[in-house]
Amino acid sequence: MRIRFSHSRPRPRPRQRSQALAAAVAVAVLATATAACDSTPAATSNSGTDATLALSILGTPNSFDPAQLIEGQQTYVWDAIFDTLLLQDNKGALHPGAAQSWSYSKDARTLTLKLRQGMKFSSGDPVDANAVKATLERIRSTPGQSQLSLAAVSSVEAPDSSTVVIKLSRPEASLLAALSTAPGVIGDPKTMAAKSTALNPVGSGPYTLDTKATVNGSVYVLNRRDDYWNKKAYPFKTVKVRVITDPTASANALKAGETNAGTVDASQISAIKAAGFDITHVQATAGAFLVLGDRKGSKLKPLGDLRVRKAINMAFDRQKLVTQVLRGSGKATDQVFNPKGGAYDEALNKVYPYDVAGAKKLLAEAGYPKGFSVTMPSLVFTKSFEPLFTQALADIGVKVTWEPVPAQQTTTAVASGKYPMFLLVEGLASDAIMTRSFYAPTGFRNVFHSTDPKLTGLLDQAAKELDPAKATGIYRKINEFGVENAWLSPVFYLGTDWATKKGITYLGDGSSTMATVRQFGVSGSSRSGG
Repeated sequence: MRIRFSHSRPRPRPRQRSQALAAAVAVAVLATATAACDSTPAATSNSGTDATLALSILGTPNSFDPAQLIEGQQTYVWDAIFDTLLLQDNKGALHPGAAQSWSYSKDARTLTLKLRQGMKFSSGDPVDANAVKATLERIRSTPGQSQLSLAAVSSVEAPDSSTVVIKLSRPEASLLAALSTAPGVIGDPKTMAAKSTALNPVGSGPYTLDTKATVNGSVYVLNRRDDYWNKKAYPFKTVKVRVITDPTASANALKAGETNAGTVDASQISAIKAAGFDITHVQATAGAFLVLGDRKGSKLKPLGDLRVRKAINMAFDRQKLVTQVLRGSGKATDQVFNPKGGAYDEALNKVYPYDVAGAKKLLAEAGYPKGFSVTMPSLVFTKSFEPLFTQALADIGVKVTWEPVPAQQTTTAVASGKYPMFLLVEGLASDAIMTRSFYAPTGFRNVFHSTDPKLTGLLDQAAKELDPAKATGIYRKINEFGVENAWLSPVFYLGTDWATKKGITYLGDGSSTMATVRQFGVSGSSRSGG
């Protein structure tokens, strides 16, 4: 939904405008937000229950081809169908998954995984090293969201049925985190390249897709497997995932008993509570980040000046936007890292106070007393926010023109290098993945391949550091570099409110951003988790 303010008709009053924007923003928040998960392998939930989890999401799974999986709310479906090599717990820590152990060589360029014995696909065939090798090789060779995560992989070997050896062209510590998400799924070598897999996959995970009860794009019905190695981690015998794109319709589905868990707009919380639901608030699951990508000024000269990038950061009254537009369901920020992560530093949020006069002064000092103009892509999940950014930037003299981009061209438009600045509204990820995406020269969000000697040194250190505690200190330095050099202009995190029917518990707190069935538990079960 795009909000336009036209001079040919009466403008809405400030309160009406805020309410209209808030309603539109809700769609963007819920559609882009990924959620925390509880995937501790040692879970001891009541696996004998006949409980059903009926969950609503906004995003339709695009395909069940392991090489084409998309993360976000779609993950609820494919993560139930496919096993992953590693698992994340509720705090984002890694645990054994299909791989019961792993080890790196001293030079951090060889990763050896030892698989569990006796795992099976839903077809009955063994889940073994050859299947892992085939899946990793297919993801590496097939354009898709997961391909970049395996860019450092030079070869995959399967010396025996339970051993996988991954050779790397360079150290890449973030690979372990990636193997707990889409790049780490295990597909069936016999069928994963077949067209039928897109809608009818042979799975390695805890659930099978009930194709008779499933209506693609509408509802996905999952039945728990009795032969899955980690069955105790999944207390629901049946999971029904409904695709409901309208927040009001989602709330109505909860009240009607069609679903028993889902995200809700802040305006619906009181009514949902009255209907017998518990509400769990997660302060940050996604973020609105203005990427100042052309840091050399090759396409837009002003962006090559640090003073200009700092001025842009000073244009936003972040807290006011959180209070009025997000209705308090979010958090103002000057940084992109997850506030639950180790790289986050609350002190960095004081670097760029809201200061229109100060911003104009910086622009004048940089040689742009009258400001400048910029064209940015209007993307499917930025439309609701565009009036806010247009006004804030106009206040300091930066005129924005939004160029419509079809939804199916979002990825290519952002990565093309056509736009020196662009707005992103997307889910948060681990420190390692956010670092790679925004700061690495090959990062998807670093579309102009910006580099800096200091940053290069920090990136090299992070890639080689296998001790999570030490790596966290490096990521904090990378975060500090990004803020002080104004590589981006983050504005706010977007929160999420989860409604769950009595008897079902939402276990996430935003520390992890992996959307999975494991983030829900049955009240009264003895389920352990991080």
